Amino acid sequence: MTTPSRQPERFEIQNEPTFRGRRLLWFALLFIGLSLLGIWAVYSQVAGREIEWDPRLLSPQLILASLALLMVYFAADGLRLWFTLRALGHSVPLSAMARLVFLNIFVSNITPLATGGGVAQVWFMRRRGVPVGIGLTATTIRTALAVLFIFGATPVLLLTLPGAEAATRSNSLLATLIVSVILYLGFFSVLVLRANWLLRPLLGLLKLLRRLHLISAPRHYRWRHRLVLNLQQFAHGFVRYFQGRWIDIAASFLFTAIFLLALFSFPALLFWALGYGFDYWVVIGRMVMTTFVMYFSPTPGAAGIAEGVFGHFFRDVVTASHLVLVTVAWRALTIYLGMLIGLFVTQRELTATRHPNGS
Repeated sequence: MTTPSRQPERFEIQNEPTFRGRRLLWFALLFIGLSLLGIWAVYSQVAGREIEWDPRLLSPQLILASLALLMVYFAADGLRLWFTLRALGHSVPLSAMARLVFLNIFVSNITPLATGGGVAQVWFMRRRGVPVGIGLTATTIRTALAVLFIFGATPVLLLTLPGAEAATRSNSLLATLIVSVILYLGFFSVLVLRANWLLRPLLGLLKLLRRLHLISAPRHYRWRHRLVLNLQQFAHGFVRYFQGRWIDIAASFLFTAIFLLALFSFPALLFWALGYGFDYWVVIGRMVMTTFVMYFSPTPGAAGIAEGVFGHFFRDVVTASHLVLVTVAWRALTIYLGMLIGLFVTQRELTATRHPNGS
């Protein structure tokens, strides 16, 4: 009797995902609570407990400009992954990619260290015919490209950007950030170029778990087989990416840059609406550093930390009475709105999984 060649695929990503039901609710409540704590910290520690509503935040000009920038932001987010998949020899319909964008925003921002978003996207793509190994490679490359842009720029900005020394205020902090960049980029380099180097320590960890009787023998076998298979697919996927069509590779880089520039431009749009004079590229530089710090946040979606870091970096740009408003508006445009849409998209996908004939 022969074993079907695609049998291992059945247990790589479950048909019923782990990001569901009550777990999603608790994570969402944690995100909300931490976000409120972050906003309170900005209000009480940075803004000096000053806040004053400004009707210009609801002006037609700002609303129209925000909608236009949001369209660029969401479209670029989807297209950077879409072109990465095309370079790997696979594709997902653009209508499905639109749902994938919001599913990722929701799940990644309510799971610690943003790991859940990638898992959710792999699960989503698998349901649309993309193999698990290719999905893992695509989401990793998508993240790696953003990391290269942000982490490559951060040390230069910290050394050259006007006002950066006031934002960091500490040579030890600067050194810590630079060392973190080197370690993070080093890890991604190993992941991309020498993924097989990770196989032996991971297999050793599984063996240790088995010796300590923390996992059963059948589970040890399944996990070992899954690990070897996925790492092989993963490593081969990077080779396939760089062997793909140059126009798809270039487009994945281009739309990553557009996505990040749109993401970093929202505060500048808010400052413009409130009548502040500012240097656009200084704002972009500070947003790069803000996002860099957020990458190391252990909280879901950097909730709480994102608000505090943003308030710290921009407290000398706006008045204290506007700081909390700008912080909330920035997070609302870049995260909260996408999460709200993503909540309905995720619920619909989970419902379709449970009731495939009714979807």
